[in-house]
Amino acid sequence: MPDNYKFGGGTSGTLLHPIVLVGMILALILIFVLPRKWLMGPLVFMSFLVPMGQQIYIAGVHLFVLRVVVLVAFIRALMSKDAGEPLVANGWNRVDTVCTVYMVAVAVATCATFHADTAVLVNQVGYLWDFLLGYVVVRCFIRDEEGLYTTLKFLAIVTIPLAIGMIIEQRTMVNVFGLLGGVNTVPDVREGKIRSQGAFAHSLMAGAFAATLMPVLVMFWRKGQSRLFGMIGVLGATVMTWTTNGSTPLLSYLAGIFALLCWPIRKSMKKVRWAMVLTLVGLQLVMKAPVWFLIARVDVTGGSSSYHRAELVDQFMNHIPDWFFIGVKDPSDWGLDMWDVQNQYVNIGEAGGIVAFVAFIMVISRSFGMLGDARKAVDGEKDKEWMLWCLGAALFANVVGFFGVNYFDNSRMWWFILLAMIPAIAEPMLRSKQGPQTPVGSGPKKLRRPWVKAKAQELDAKEVTVRGAVGKLVPRLRAGS
Repeated sequence: MPDNYKFGGGTSGTLLHPIVLVGMILALILIFVLPRKWLMGPLVFMSFLVPMGQQIYIAGVHLFVLRVVVLVAFIRALMSKDAGEPLVANGWNRVDTVCTVYMVAVAVATCATFHADTAVLVNQVGYLWDFLLGYVVVRCFIRDEEGLYTTLKFLAIVTIPLAIGMIIEQRTMVNVFGLLGGVNTVPDVREGKIRSQGAFAHSLMAGAFAATLMPVLVMFWRKGQSRLFGMIGVLGATVMTWTTNGSTPLLSYLAGIFALLCWPIRKSMKKVRWAMVLTLVGLQLVMKAPVWFLIARVDVTGGSSSYHRAELVDQFMNHIPDWFFIGVKDPSDWGLDMWDVQNQYVNIGEAGGIVAFVAFIMVISRSFGMLGDARKAVDGEKDKEWMLWCLGAALFANVVGFFGVNYFDNSRMWWFILLAMIPAIAEPMLRSKQGPQTPVGSGPKKLRRPWVKAKAQELDAKEVTVRGAVGKLVPRLRAGS
């Protein structure tokens, strides 16, 4: 296991290329002068075109370029907030709550686990700065459909220099982003295949970003004049995914395509989900090994460490008592290379214990739930349904990718952007279809879901009509008798 693989490592000096410094200063200026709808531009470009290692080192504190940009962006969000307007788009919601819980739980559990090391406190402040503040910032900036499409245009544009750089890696074995510092200048080679990484800390993160971005870029096909951005973005994302030569990115890409192809059966997804669950249960009953060892059989590129991924899950399940309460300090003694936790689910559990693990799963399930509720609320409005479906396809692609990658670098910003897009689009659709708030049943007053409310209002109208007819008929019958 490498020394300081969790915290306490890294460079002990400032690493800031002049080009990056100029770009950072320009981005900070633009954050203060641009209108709010364009603010995701500087954030996107600095997030995905600047290597994570670019930083200012002050008294043991690593001020990464992205950290500085996120902090200034948060200040701008506070300054541009209108009176009476919620800080985040459409107000705080259930996904925001569980997302905050899992991030705070990881920080608290890590501090508790490494209580004897004071450096961990500084490290976890940085973690919350990167994750929680980064998440809040994108929730502040992506506020509606216009903000979503504007952000997607920036993301489509950013794939082009990344794709070009990764092609250069394939041709010359030189990472042009590595010349800035902060990432490898020479890409990894496995089984004779070059694994391009661009500005990301590893080729897996570069590929996962591109593969899971592709489904939302397909959203542009229904936007007429914006189709060019969709074509550019899908092409760039596809090239990025292909040049990483990794099974996880390719499987995530295929998962996104599969989800998009399920569009015609979007109203029958409950049956599809149950079919998947029953299939896994059946395989668990007939397989000699646990069902998660199916991961070990997946090798798209011929050089994948798929058995390691399966072993990660297996050891995670076998050592539940070790990580359940506050995570685990050192999983390296669980087996060979068990310190290399390239599995987002396992990583969250090992770092934050059961609270963080469950909260992370709830982030995914509640995001899917919000998309599903909104799709039913706008049933029949194809353009809106398509937007929601593309977001769901991207979310599904991430769910698949999480089995083989851990978003520990700037790729996490894409995950936050996706989570921010969902309520920005889904919440207004839900609210527009809710109508009057009707309590359901006895006990605590709960609001009906939009499509249930519509049905209830229809039945109430019929009841009123029937009562009126009966009221007129009864006097006539009495008069006749």
